[in-house]
Amino acid sequence: MTALFVTRHPGAVEWVARRGIGARMVSHLDPGLVRAGDIVMGTLPIHLAAAVCARRARYLHLEIDLPAEARGRDLTADEMERFGARLTEFRVERVDP
Repeated sequence: MTALFVTRHPGAVEWVARRGIGARMVSHLDPGLVRAGDIVMGTLPIHLAAAVCARRARYLHLEIDLPAEARGRDLTADEMERFGARLTEFRVERVDP
């Protein structure tokens, strides 16, 4: 089992470290490398989250309740904590017509 945290943000890297989350940090996810039983964390686009779940891996989404004035910029780990950052598991499935 592999645990990956997908982010390009230094604040998120520090936030993960503060929590002792044992995940390899990556800035880009290649869904083809994900295996059943792996754990992928971050804020993936919906199609990538669906690809992770289709491979029978777990997807934990980084949720943050951002006020409007905090949008569009990198957050520090302290700001992430203040805005209630948390990992929430989602199961995402593509539905083809």
